[in-house]
Amino acid sequence: MTSTLLLAFALMLVLEGLMPFVAPSVWRETFRRLVEMSDGQIRFVGLTSMIIGLVLLMVLS
Repeated sequence: MTSTLLLAFALMLVLEGLMPFVAPSVWRETFRRLVEMSDGQIRFVGLTSMIIGLVLLMVLS
């Protein structure tokens, strides 16, 4: 179980690093927009991504 969690964490880091590596100016602009969002909007984005992740986990496993 621990190795699976570490693999998942490693994959997350790779995916998180793709955008700043490939298109740093687009990533910077996206981050600037994110900073300007309200707390409620950021929470909604977080909730949406968690739900999508859970659905994918259920479908793929």
